[in-house]
Amino acid sequence: MPVWLREHSWRQSLTAVYLSLPLRGARATAANIFCSEQYLKVSIPPFLFEAILYAPIDDKNSTAKIGNGNIFFTLYKKEPAMWDSLTLANADKEKLQHLRENAVLEAQEKAKEETKAKKITKQENKKYALEATMKLEEAERKRIEDLKEKERQEVTKELELWKNQQKDGDKYKSIQAKEELHQEKEPLKERKNEKLNKTRIPNEGSSKTRLKSTRGRGSCSIFSQDLREEQLPAPRAAATIKVNFTPRVFPTALRESRVAEEEEWLHKQAEARRIINSDLSELEDLKEEEKNPDWLKDKGNKMFAMGDYLGAVNAYNLAVRLNNKLPLLYLNRAACHLKLRNLHKAIEDSSKALELLTPPVPDNESARVKAHVRRGTAFCQLELYTEGLQDYEAALKIDPKNKIIEKDAEKIRQLIQGTMQSS
Repeated sequence: MPVWLREHSWRQSLTAVYLSLPLRGARATAANIFCSEQYLKVSIPPFLFEAILYAPIDDKNSTAKIGNGNIFFTLYKKEPAMWDSLTLANADKEKLQHLRENAVLEAQEKAKEETKAKKITKQENKKYALEATMKLEEAERKRIEDLKEKERQEVTKELELWKNQQKDGDKYKSIQAKEELHQEKEPLKERKNEKLNKTRIPNEGSSKTRLKSTRGRGSCSIFSQDLREEQLPAPRAAATIKVNFTPRVFPTALRESRVAEEEEWLHKQAEARRIINSDLSELEDLKEEEKNPDWLKDKGNKMFAMGDYLGAVNAYNLAVRLNNKLPLLYLNRAACHLKLRNLHKAIEDSSKALELLTPPVPDNESARVKAHVRRGTAFCQLELYTEGLQDYEAALKIDPKNKIIEKDAEKIRQLIQGTMQSS
């Protein structure tokens, strides 16, 4: 039975009521106080204070301060007026129950509205943050594009300047070469005239031959230089070559021997994303750590140790939905089902754990022994002793030195023999 707190003092003004409630050594928190427009309750086991107020108050602006072994309430009145008493006089049990239920319902509605408002605010904040991020990214992208365009224009100007310099250099070289040719032609003509004058003798045949040979050498060298200068190629035009590579998920180069392995990995990743996205609507309200299967497994283990088997089953169920390839989740859930007498489910989870614990290696020996023992225990509780004995013998093959399993297997053999004799 609760101990009612009858001792309290109060005073009032035209707009507020000031209430002082002694705690008698009890320790109070904000969770112990409940207040609505016309109902005030303080529950600190074993103490209880309950009051139906004389008139409605503003429960949003009213305050409560805890200190020095007292709770000081400042209750602001909705309508300025002096109260005849703190509580409503002649309040029978039915009215008290009605006011209490209405206060609880109002509090629940307010809590729902606050939760909804918080959710809307959170969504708006996310939307605003996303828009701000998009604007920043757009501004950064524009800045980078402007820098690229500026650099491109500078490079284009430099290229045009280089081309003009090359053209000017070629013109200067061609002019200089023509001048050199002209200078070379003058002494050649002079030499030619001198030779002609010297070789004028009656033998015209020999003079013709000499003139032909001399003219041939000089003309060949002069015209060949002119042709070389005219046939000089123009400078090569600058261009950009784009090289496109085949897009790949993996950072390494494509190898034919690894194609099957890569496709299998991509398939598993796609399957995992599909499973998570299918439950996304249900999981969006969870915290980040609550979306981690290992964290959920540890949480289920703690609940199992405390005896909360249903809570542990729920934790393991959520972890399995997030990752259905962890054998320990099924193994631990099978232990919970054994405690809850869900024997068929315990058999299913133990079998699933054994299916995932392949291939059998020394690292998973302990888990395989537990799976066989738990499935064998479920079979025996269903009075399927033959199947249960098979699981216990399989566990003994893995761990032959386990005396406890050996004793349990011997008991099951005796039960089977007794059943056969009685039949």
